[in-house]
Amino acid sequence: MSVRTVRIAMNGVTGRMGYRQHLVRSLLALREQGGLDLGDGTSLMPEPVLVGRREHALEALARRHGLSEWTTDLDAVLADPTVEIYFDAQVTSAREEALRRAIAAGKHVYTEKPTATGLEGALELARLAQRAGVRHGVVQDKLFLPGLLKLKRLVDGGFFGRILSARGEFGYWVFEGDWQEAQRPSWNYRAEDGGGIVMDMFPHWEYVLHNLFGRVTSVQAHVATHIPRRWDENGEPYAATADDAAYGIFELEGGIVAQINSSWAVRVHRDELVEFQVDGTEGSAVAGLRRCRAQHRSATPKPVWNPDLPATETFRDHWQEVPDNGEFDNGFKAQWELFLRHVALGSSYTWDLLAGARGVQLAELGLRSFAEGRRLTVPEPVL
Repeated sequence: MSVRTVRIAMNGVTGRMGYRQHLVRSLLALREQGGLDLGDGTSLMPEPVLVGRREHALEALARRHGLSEWTTDLDAVLADPTVEIYFDAQVTSAREEALRRAIAAGKHVYTEKPTATGLEGALELARLAQRAGVRHGVVQDKLFLPGLLKLKRLVDGGFFGRILSARGEFGYWVFEGDWQEAQRPSWNYRAEDGGGIVMDMFPHWEYVLHNLFGRVTSVQAHVATHIPRRWDENGEPYAATADDAAYGIFELEGGIVAQINSSWAVRVHRDELVEFQVDGTEGSAVAGLRRCRAQHRSATPKPVWNPDLPATETFRDHWQEVPDNGEFDNGFKAQWELFLRHVALGSSYTWDLLAGARGVQLAELGLRSFAEGRRLTVPEPVL
């Protein structure tokens, strides 16, 4: 089998997500398995070029993983004709400009979300990429989680009958940083740095709802900053100016109603950090990151409300585990493989910069819905 090398500029890999999921568990994992088999006798071998602002951190990562190329000079990387793909996992506020420069340099682009801080910027990125003729993709990793893949199988198989509603619970307690170190970087809680749970999570909910059930047609949201004071990486207190919780109601095509709570100020009393319950006329299911359990109409118990007697039903025992029926790879790696095939072979790919713009739009409208105290229509964005 012949080997074809694809050089990928990876900007932002010193951050938690960029490093763990995109570098180590995706591209380095692909290298360890001998590259990506393209099915034509060729193995596509990714060659990361690490890019960032902190020279010592880049050098340490490169040394740890036996990589030879790293730089703090983004312009030099974008001017290098041997670099085919630019990947961005920077802080949100720095992403749009870097993507613009990469597209102008003729690079294919693959990026974390949100793609920009506002809808107009996100749409302009999609327009620029279309005009430049470059291939482009946006990370939509939750679609590749085992739990949601099993949920999608139930949807596609008609298990639910007519779907009525979906309810999502996401979040965990992010420590304030005073007596225990916070699990998330401090910029997440500063609006001036592009932080906020709406801008972080509503793009996820857009593509999850869109791909599982149908396009979001309206949004009504309540947004809060429950913890107004936090401590940064240096132990210094700062004012949390960004939202840390959002409570959204989304109407979908076909009349399905979805409710999703997102919070970094909630203690977990559920089986996984994110769970979705879907209810339909013929059955219901609860899906998390890995598990999915279902209850058919014929196996639904008949509860009776009586506050004077203790409950005798163990309701969870009535649910059936949905089998894996296959092996699930890391979700980030699975989408990287699809994007690399798209670049190398021109195979179809739907999770592009326009799909990313839909997520930015939903976040923007969610914040506006809260500010104006009303439900807002979500139009289909057009280039």
